[in-house]
Amino acid sequence: MGGFEASSHVNGLGQRVDMIAGTQHDSMALTDYRLLNSLDIRGARDALRWHLIDRGAGGLDFGSFLPQLEAACATGTQVIWSLCHYGYPDDIDLFSTEFIRRFVAFSVAACRLIREHSDDTPYFTPINEVSFFSWAASRLGFRPFAQGRDNALKQQLVRATIEACGELRVLDSRCRFVFPEPIIHVVAPHGRDDLAAAAGRVEESQFEAWDMIAGRQQPELGGQTDLLDIVGMNFYHSNQWEIESGRLEWEKAPRDPRWRPLSQMMENVWKRYQRPLFLAETSHIGVGRAPWILEVAGETDLALKRGVPVEGICLFPIIDRYDWNDSNHWHNSGLWDLYIRDGTFTRLLNAPYAQAIKQARLLLRR
Repeated sequence: MGGFEASSHVNGLGQRVDMIAGTQHDSMALTDYRLLNSLDIRGARDALRWHLIDRGAGGLDFGSFLPQLEAACATGTQVIWSLCHYGYPDDIDLFSTEFIRRFVAFSVAACRLIREHSDDTPYFTPINEVSFFSWAASRLGFRPFAQGRDNALKQQLVRATIEACGELRVLDSRCRFVFPEPIIHVVAPHGRDDLAAAAGRVEESQFEAWDMIAGRQQPELGGQTDLLDIVGMNFYHSNQWEIESGRLEWEKAPRDPRWRPLSQMMENVWKRYQRPLFLAETSHIGVGRAPWILEVAGETDLALKRGVPVEGICLFPIIDRYDWNDSNHWHNSGLWDLYIRDGTFTRLLNAPYAQAIKQARLLLRR
């Protein structure tokens, strides 16, 4: 699958991030979906920009979203639509009941619009990465800049998710829900056994949002077992680290023996939830893209052989992206790199990455 970077939050500099506009995916949606088709990629993750659509006072304008929806339909691409990718309208207090009310109303209207354009089963991610969003907004510098309120924020986002899912199922019982969250591994530094318990608590926190949605934690939020529909696992090279220190360096040889193989991490998620699951985000940067995806494919192959029913791998981002805090710094992490020409970003296929994906597909088909 291909995932289009769609973050739309307000960053620590007070600037609204709009990755869909910044990569010109908004104006080049049909081109982008045709590029996916050219490599026989028929599934995608994409997003609506709630902050552009919701005009307040009950007014919704989906004009900014229609080019993406029409492009997906025209190319026969199955899309999981994120309804909130960190961003929300400026006039809403995220901790208010109005946030939930307007998010639910927006979600229902979006579903109605999508049904007008397609008879396919609708797939939605209500709020992308609840756990990471909560952490980033309380510690990293996302709006609402809620320092130290990560637990309250996580609960609010889960409430909004649960209420939106309930209303969407009333509107269309076929709706499927995808909940992407980072999967992580956290260890104590060498010689610091006193930090092992703290590292374990941080690692266990990766399951909190899923557990809340499933009603395993804080059932008063309204979670239910059948709400945890499809589990999306997001995994990057920075997802394993020493507590109070830096990341475990995947790229170094020999590799740190504390690095946990991805296949084991996926197996742990499967054993815990027994729900349909897939890698909802994964990629690397620069020359590391090809070896990374080959390792991911190898680990997915091992997981499948252990009985973990991994349904797919989403390359995220599928086209390159720039940094949230510096639009001049590009990550070189996409299958297509972007080069400016006459005011338009030309998409250029990264040949080594494409070849590695071809090899990965052959491995998994066998």
